[in-house]
Amino acid sequence: MSEFHAQVIVGEPEVVEDRDLATSPAWLRLKNAAIGIRPLQLKDGSIPDANASARECVTTIVDAVRELAPAFPWDAEYLDAVIVDLERWAAGNFGVPDFYDSLTAFQPQQHRADGRRHLVLFPMYTQNGSADRLIEAVLVEVVWPEFVAELEAGDYSNTLFVPIRFLDFTPGYDTNSAVLFPETVAMRAIPTFTWGAIFADREAARFRRVVKAAAEITKLELPADAQALLENQELAEETFVMWDLIHDRTHMRGDLPFDPFMIKQRMPFFLYSLEELRCDLTAFRESVRLERTLSAQNPAELTEAETEILAHAKLVQYAVIFDRIFRFALTGSRVRNYDGLGGQLLFAWLHQHHVLHWTDTALTIDWAEVPDVVVALGTAIDELYWRSIDRPKVAHWLAAYELVSSTVEPHPASAWARGLPDDVLTGLPRGYTDLVRDDEFPLSMFYEALSKKMGDVIASTAGITGRG
Repeated sequence: MSEFHAQVIVGEPEVVEDRDLATSPAWLRLKNAAIGIRPLQLKDGSIPDANASARECVTTIVDAVRELAPAFPWDAEYLDAVIVDLERWAAGNFGVPDFYDSLTAFQPQQHRADGRRHLVLFPMYTQNGSADRLIEAVLVEVVWPEFVAELEAGDYSNTLFVPIRFLDFTPGYDTNSAVLFPETVAMRAIPTFTWGAIFADREAARFRRVVKAAAEITKLELPADAQALLENQELAEETFVMWDLIHDRTHMRGDLPFDPFMIKQRMPFFLYSLEELRCDLTAFRESVRLERTLSAQNPAELTEAETEILAHAKLVQYAVIFDRIFRFALTGSRVRNYDGLGGQLLFAWLHQHHVLHWTDTALTIDWAEVPDVVVALGTAIDELYWRSIDRPKVAHWLAAYELVSSTVEPHPASAWARGLPDDVLTGLPRGYTDLVRDDEFPLSMFYEALSKKMGDVIASTAGITGRG
């Protein structure tokens, strides 16, 4: 059940009710002041020529935060700390901002209740958006249906995961960014991160728009429940929350290479492809398991949460396949596009295992056979990871390349496909990475044709929310 607080904020000259936060004068003043200060900031967030305009913006933001704070009693410590950090930044003549104190005070993972709202304000960059640490202000609402709470309390514990939806935002989020991560904030030191937030409404909205178009273009006849997923924003949001819950917890779990995130190493981009795909396919596999387990029980004996889990388990499977093969494969540039390659790999795997067909210019999928075929790809990646701890790093890289290239055709000029020369094989790992082409696995003829028809649709999803 959504949680609505009828608390009233008494301020001058307005009264703001919780449900009207995104249109309240206090929020609009804060948002406009945040937008006003951004052009003054350098890439690191500092303002070298601090002037009256910058100070006026900070004063407006601070006053607005104070006015809005009573609507967020669960964030009182954080909002107090934000004010202190803002005023300290201004008092220090707008050097590189340091919002460590307010970041450590913000703990949204402790308030995962459906409909719980937060005002988030930091100097930060936004993934898939601005690379500069500019002031961003975002109003968000937690998406936490009861069946997801049931999953998280059981076999899928993920205490850091916070699914949210947009209420309003500054320009850094008028982009493709669908995450709110603490590591993007300007701060003096790196704390232990205790949360990570994902905008389920943006994920669901762009999924619905892209897949509707792709299904029409490819003449794909959708099962009734998949069609329902595309027609219902709330249902799609809940489906993505379940997918993300399991995906997110899969990182750092299972038989893994020593550094599964691979962030601190300069590695070939196809390894990132396999890591992200592994997490998605784990969500797919677990959804298949949940569907089969709950389907075998008497429906009358299922709890309300179990009934919802059963319904959403099938939808997660559709979401993983459609988002991967239609949106991921065609989104972004062809420069080390690891999510794009993951989509290509899944599509080619389905096609080469004869459950996806492109015949008479129409796409068809044998849905009854799909679950076991997709789980088999996940098993192949898991096997690669299991073997990795017995291999040198570069031998693991070569084995990963073999797994991908056995399904997705490499570029004809690929040095990796021809076989790396001995001087590279006996040299440092950097030599291996340097010979990976930016577009090591180009789009197939199917995707080249589809991209020409889907490009504008995909581009139109930048900045999309659940409201469109």
